[in-house]
Amino acid sequence: MHWYFVAALLTILTSSQGILTTLSQSNGKYLYDYATVPFLAEVFKLLLSSLLLWRECRVSPSTRVTTEWKSVRLYVIPSIIYLIHNNVQFATLTYVDTSTYQIMGNLKIVTTAILFRLFLRRRLSNLQWMAIVLLTVGTTTSQVKGCGEASCDSMFAAPIQGYMLGVLSACLSALAGVYTEFLMKKNNDSLYWQNVQLYTFGSIFNMARLVLDDYRSGYENGFWWQRLFNGYSITTWMVVLNLGSTGLLVSWLMKYADNIVKVYSTSLAMLLTMVLSVNLFNLKPTLQLFLGIIICMMSLHMYFAPPNMLVDLPAQARAAPESLKEVTVERRTGS
Repeated sequence: MHWYFVAALLTILTSSQGILTTLSQSNGKYLYDYATVPFLAEVFKLLLSSLLLWRECRVSPSTRVTTEWKSVRLYVIPSIIYLIHNNVQFATLTYVDTSTYQIMGNLKIVTTAILFRLFLRRRLSNLQWMAIVLLTVGTTTSQVKGCGEASCDSMFAAPIQGYMLGVLSACLSALAGVYTEFLMKKNNDSLYWQNVQLYTFGSIFNMARLVLDDYRSGYENGFWWQRLFNGYSITTWMVVLNLGSTGLLVSWLMKYADNIVKVYSTSLAMLLTMVLSVNLFNLKPTLQLFLGIIICMMSLHMYFAPPNMLVDLPAQARAAPESLKEVTVERRTGS
């Protein structure tokens, strides 16, 4: 399966997540406990990965599975990072409004590229760095509201704590992604076995969050397993399955592609969500949205296209290396 097919599918599923979540509401409210959705998604990913691992081991007994604790314990780190990231998100939203938070969230594109270069030692060309900056500009442009709106200046009215937490949130998101890619490519273990380890710890940490929520509320609504499926509808289950499938596709990209591909998929998914929302929720399209889409398409082409498609060299310049090689051969022959 080619990476661009997986990336395109990830874009579609990611863009569907926000729409399905909105459709799962009733009169603007959630009838279910939203904290149960990521928990069930983790359980879904764990069960499916376990089934696929069992099938792979039956078909290929030589499937590589590393069970030493010193290797397994590394998979708890992404769960801890995501747990901290989620708390930083809530803290950030106490200082800035939602639109400002979304705009600052685009910083994770640049921070991912920086950590990708520093920790994974993956070199990016100058054109690719320019493409990443363009992607950040494009996604930000699409989210900026018109200057005639009352909230136009809200981004510049946030306190310094909001900006610092926003930068920290972007760094944590990038760190979790880069570290997960490091784990996936650390050895030749089965992808499904690596997923089992990731989602086992993910399920534990999400369950711990539900237990903590019960404790904070004084068990007013009972224990979390008693209300696990309360208020669930077909749309809610679609949210769970969509979120779980998205996570499985991300792990595949981490194993066989890289973080930059994931960043492009999620960024384009955001634009696709905005376009679909125009038709589904009667939102008014803006000039900024169209400009953002154009800039992001330019960035996509600039990053993944071969250099000879981006730079049109004159015929004489292309022929120069060949003639130079011939001269060098003649000199060596003469000597």
